[in-house]
Amino acid sequence: MAVKRGAGRNNGGFCGLRLPVILLLFFSVLAPLLFLTGRGIHFRDSTDFKLERAFGHATLKTPLLKGGKWTLMKLNLLQAIISWTSIILYETFDLEPWSLDNMRKHPLSSSWEVAGLEADQNKNTLNEPKDTASDAAKVNSQNKEENVAKAGDHSILADTPAKQQRRRLREQRREKRANQLVHQDDEAIIKLENAAIERSKGVDSAVLGKYSIWRRDFENENSDSTVRLMRDQMIMARVYSSIAKMKNKLDLYQELLTRLKESQRSLGEVTTDADLPKSAPEKIKAMGQVLSKSREQLYDCKLVTMKLRAMLQSADEQVRSLKKQSTFLSQLAAKTVPNGIHCLSMRLTIGYYLLPLEKRRFPRSENLENPSLYHYALFSDNVLAASVVVNSTIRNAKEPEKHVFHLVTDKLNFGAMNMWFLLNPPGKATIHVENVDEFKWLNSSYCPVLRQLESAAMKEYYFKADHPTTLSAGSSNLKYRNPKYLSMLNHLRFYLPQVYPKLNKILFLDDDIVVQKDLTGLWAVDLHGKVNGAVETCGESFHRFDKYLNFSNPKIARNFDPNACGWAYGMNMFDLVEWKKKDITGIYHKWQNMNEERTLWKLGTLPPGLITFYGLTHPLEKTWHVLGLGYNPSIDRADIDNAAVIHYNGNMKPWLEIAMTKYRPYWTKYIKYNHPYLHNCNLNE
Repeated sequence: MAVKRGAGRNNGGFCGLRLPVILLLFFSVLAPLLFLTGRGIHFRDSTDFKLERAFGHATLKTPLLKGGKWTLMKLNLLQAIISWTSIILYETFDLEPWSLDNMRKHPLSSSWEVAGLEADQNKNTLNEPKDTASDAAKVNSQNKEENVAKAGDHSILADTPAKQQRRRLREQRREKRANQLVHQDDEAIIKLENAAIERSKGVDSAVLGKYSIWRRDFENENSDSTVRLMRDQMIMARVYSSIAKMKNKLDLYQELLTRLKESQRSLGEVTTDADLPKSAPEKIKAMGQVLSKSREQLYDCKLVTMKLRAMLQSADEQVRSLKKQSTFLSQLAAKTVPNGIHCLSMRLTIGYYLLPLEKRRFPRSENLENPSLYHYALFSDNVLAASVVVNSTIRNAKEPEKHVFHLVTDKLNFGAMNMWFLLNPPGKATIHVENVDEFKWLNSSYCPVLRQLESAAMKEYYFKADHPTTLSAGSSNLKYRNPKYLSMLNHLRFYLPQVYPKLNKILFLDDDIVVQKDLTGLWAVDLHGKVNGAVETCGESFHRFDKYLNFSNPKIARNFDPNACGWAYGMNMFDLVEWKKKDITGIYHKWQNMNEERTLWKLGTLPPGLITFYGLTHPLEKTWHVLGLGYNPSIDRADIDNAAVIHYNGNMKPWLEIAMTKYRPYWTKYIKYNHPYLHNCNLNE
């Protein structure tokens, strides 16, 4: 019994040991083999099923039926075992931690690419050519089943080339659209800038005056913030009052008007915070409360924008109108003679005609036709301006006794001009005054401009009332109706050889210049056979011929270059010998006759001068002649100090109230304001 019991125990122990060993061998050896074999059959069956649906039943079932029923039974049994084993293995795989190693061992989809496996995949493809169709079907099946799982893992795994291509296309489209928007913005900005430039051309740049961008108000953008706040409040009050009246909020409308009037009275003409009254903070606070209340009750973005736009348009129209008025008044001021200068001329004229004839003569008359001396031509009807030109020239001359001044004026100022220089002789220099009305040869039969000035058309242009007479209208052509264009003093510069037949060279000076250095060096300048020595005024795109002449006229277009450089009258050295050889006066007459209808150029002497001396002007160094003191407030101080002659060309003449104060001292230092005649006429510095 003992033996049997022991034998029984041994048998039971062997049986107990044999079962785990069998299971171990099964799961370690047989199960994987069965799994791999069955997996291929399973996927073939699945593939056959899909192909069967696509191509029909008979074609795909024929290979299986050839093996008979026994083959089908073996396949069914093997498929059951494989299914059971696959469940165990996949459940075990699902319980493992997720890692890239697992993804390499068990790829869920062929669209999940792992670097380093391309070579292995290619090798497997070569080793298993028979499974290509089934693998492709398997990939398609898995792709459809795992789209949801992949959606959350794009940030970890690489995208497919197709998606990368789509992303690049989207980025390219976004970049292209952004560039288009930026380009459109640039075009819009350029259009606005061009419109602003064209609009600015409508305003005479020569009229800047005291109210310009160079005022002290513009030195600091952050200054006077309280004043600007009050102005902004007043603007919004006007907007809300208009809306309140529109929406029948009469109480709020009256309150806004009341606060608006209080702010207007408090602000007045104040432009700086320091000038505001002490009550200004209270007014600002009260206005702020009303505006806050109005905003709560009336604010409508679209309506407020519309009102502000209307106010902006109205303000723009007012600015344009004021600019035209400013231009008109500036031109008007430039045409008028100040009371003090008119008084001086009248007193001097009376004094001159009270003198006996023997005291009306100037000394050293023998120098008037001496070609070896330095001769100046000055044509003016302004006694004070002419005196500054002569005094400044003599004071800065190295040899005053060699300078000769030829003054020509009209009959109204002839006595005054003579009397002034008889009372205030220019030292050792020679001076002579003539009356243009006594030049009998200068008549309408010889001079085209005189004939034109006497024509009915010209008189109508100047004196008839069919031209705009309001402050804002007609200002664009007002400067061309300046009385100086009616005077032959302005055109006498084209007849210098006729006026001074025995001279070889003469320096022409305008009466709105100041001489700061000795000018005798100009007589030593070689003009290289040219007639006119002048300082050019052209820059990159301004003061060229196309600014002064009408190049739409074929006569101008055929004979002149629109980009030819302009030059300035005011200080010109004329070679009278070459003048006579080239018949400059005849050229002037020819073009003046062709411009009888003012179709080649408008009135003035510079356009015909540019035409007459075209190709006959020698450019001088710019330090000889600096222009712009009558309209340009931004001239470099060093340029002015280094200039031999400074020129107040423009409307802001130094003897007018509209003159720029920072340039006026250059002119006034050559006037003796303690002179009895000046004192009696209230002419003060």
